[in-house]
Amino acid sequence: MRLSPRDMVLAALFAALAAVAAIMVRYGSPALVPFSLLPFVALLAGGMLGPRLGALSMLIYVLMGLAGVPVFAKPPFGGPAYVLQPTFGFLLGFICAAWVTGALAPPQKSPGPARYFLAMLAGLAVIYLIGLPYMYLIVNFYLGKAMPPMQVIKVGFLPFIGFDLLKAAAAAALAAVVQRRLQAAVQGK
Repeated sequence: MRLSPRDMVLAALFAALAAVAAIMVRYGSPALVPFSLLPFVALLAGGMLGPRLGALSMLIYVLMGLAGVPVFAKPPFGGPAYVLQPTFGFLLGFICAAWVTGALAPPQKSPGPARYFLAMLAGLAVIYLIGLPYMYLIVNFYLGKAMPPMQVIKVGFLPFIGFDLLKAAAAAALAAVVQRRLQAAVQGK
């Protein structure tokens, strides 16, 4: 994958935004799945950077954490053992969600707000489709606690879906506005 200096800066910027969004959560309540702005950042990365750079930015964030940089929301905040956390699947989901969002609404084609929102919804679905089964597997088979699928949905989906839909709408609106302004600036040259 060949990256220009601009691409590197944009990917690093969104990786840093993800780290900031995760660190902000540390001061909330200690829930199994904490409230986070990370879905907003992942969806926005895909919508503004496209599939390749959006997914790369979230991959950089996850790799930083796995390398030991304390950028994750819950203790131990980083390190390779974090893959055994029940919420690690959501982090993998962020990578895929950024790719899906960017693929469905590529910024180069100037999609409108409705198309951005549909792409954000698809990305949000990907986050849950990866995160919830991962949580189920880790809690039931690694931690050895019985958590039926409906309980996983009650813990990892129902409390968050309303806010995540708002985050998807906000990310779609922001991506559309930024894209429109970038187009206007390019045409104004």
